[in-house]
Formats: sequence, C-alpha cells, structure tokens
Amino acid sequence: MTTHEREITEPVDLCLPGGRLNPAAVGWTRRPLHRTGLRGWGRAKRWEYWGIVTPGHVIGLVASSLDYAGVHGVYVLDRATGQETVRDAVVPFARGATLGAFGSAHVRGGGLSIDIDGSSIRATAPGVEVDVTVPLPPGHESLGVVVPWSTRRFQYTVKDLGRPAHGTLRLGSAEHTVDGFAVLDHGRGKWPYSIRWNWAAGCAPGRAIQLGGKWTDGTGSTENAVFVDGRLHKLGADLTWTYDRRDWLRPWRITGAGVDVTFHPFHERVARTNLLVVANETHQCFGHFTGWAALDDGSRVDLDGLTGWAEEAYNRW
Repeated sequence: MTTHEREITEPVDLCLPGGRLNPAAVGWTRRPLHRTGLRGWGRAKRWEYWGIVTPGHVIGLVASSLDYAGVHGVYVLDRATGQETVRDAVVPFARGATLGAFGSAHVRGGGLSIDIDGSSIRATAPGVEVDVTVPLPPGHESLGVVVPWSTRRFQYTVKDLGRPAHGTLRLGSAEHTVDGFAVLDHGRGKWPYSIRWNWAAGCAPGRAIQLGGKWTDGTGSTENAVFVDGRLHKLGADLTWTYDRRDWLRPWRITGAGVDVTFHPFHERVARTNLLVVANETHQCFGHFTGWAALDDGSRVDLDGLTGWAEEAYNRW
C-alpha cells in the first residue's frame, strides 16, 4: 500500500458537539462521507471551487464564505490568445452566500451570481455566463481528507478530478461549447490565521493526479492521490515542491515517495486581495504534466500529457 493513513468507509461527523474536531473524522475517503456542521465564527471557512478545462478555455469558479467576507469569482482564460476575463466580488460578512451540504452553493453579490446544485453549475457576471453539467460517472471516486492542525484548527477537503464537463460559455456576444473535464475543490474547516499551500491537479482520459503541499506537512494527513479509470490510489508521503518564484513559468518539480512529477506551465494567473484583515496572493499556473505516480500494487502510471494547474497560495484570513 502507498499510504499509512486510515481509510474511512462509513459516515462520520467532522465536529464534536462542542465544535472541536472529532478524532474519528481524521482519515480519508473515496466518496464524501463527512457531515460538516461547523460551529462558531471568525475562523470557519467554507468554499466550492470548480476548475474546468477545455481545448479552448480554462474556467475557474469560486464561491466562498470566509466569515469576514464572501470572496467569489468567475475566471476565464482563452488558451489561444492568453486573454483573461476576471470578474470578482468581495461581500462583507458573506451576505448573500449559502454554502450548505456537499455539492450545494448559492452566492450573490457585486453583480455576480453562482449556483451549484450537485452536477449543475451556473454562473453569471458582467459579460460572462457559464452553464455546465458535470455528471458523476459510475464507479467514479474522489479524495476526501481531514487535515488536523489541532482540535480547534482543522480542514475537510474533497478533491474530485476528471468529471466530464458539458455545456456553454458565453463571453460577450460569443458563445462557446464546453466539452472537457472539471475538478472540484470542496472545503469546510477552521483555519489558522496565516497559511501557505501548494495544489496541483491534472487530468487526461482515464488518468488524473492530485497533489498538495505545505499546509498538510507534518499533520499526518496528505491530499495526494492518483486516479486510474476513476479508481483512487492514495499517496501518503509529504512531497517536495521545487519552483522559481522569480519565474513562475519555469518547470515545477513535485517529488516524494511514490511521485516524480514535472509540471510545464503555459500561462500564469496572478490573483491578489488585500482587505487588511483578509489578504490573499495566488500564483496559479496552467500547463501540462510529465512523470509518474505509484499505484496501490507498486506499479507506476505514466502522467505524460495530463493537463491542469499547479499553484502557490498565501492567505491571511
């Protein structure tokens, strides 16, 4: 086996009645099993992020409640021209945001709306409309992980990679067909005030790779996995990320037990927010993967040709 972490196979509460982390919730799952009733205010963070990749475009949709603010966004990259369309909204105290159980989010504010209902995703903003379905194929598995910093600080994340994505994208008066794949980052937790993380996700027909770093290091939990034909193979080692902060478009290396990946960027997206109490800086690069990752039986899967992204994010929130 490629991980020492405990697999959870039955539904479990993320929190104890008083709001602290339930020790029985620490582990990983192949499908969403955690009930995420967060209590309290000030450190609770909730979000849904969908990244959609097609031959012509990359689409990013985020709906979030950070307690102090709702931070929502619609992002579109034209892969042929490099032109970015960015529509962001910051709503004080996350008014107009409802982030419920897994697969449900509805946010409004700043001229932007996002509605996520299971496999249906709709978003509208000035000059942009997204209407996409992301059906769940039979037997398709996702990675759920609880990361425990302490009994008061913890995060539940679900990374769901390689869902088929079909629908339409409207930019101004032009309508584009969406026919590609989608990746979900579902998050519920209580975070430290200042944190830095890495995230990489790449997909191709029948294969996908999900890798994380920095924020999970030393916790005993990781968000690393490789997927083959929808089947999850958990990777349990902390990884080493090597990249150039002076030139984000140089190749990235991600290595560790069971993983040897090189990421080759073709575009860098930079996002910054500074609202004094809440601040963020993210460098998200889109590109292609080469390398390999180990499966449960010790064999290796070739990752050459996967498309996706790698990022570094710093949050003060």
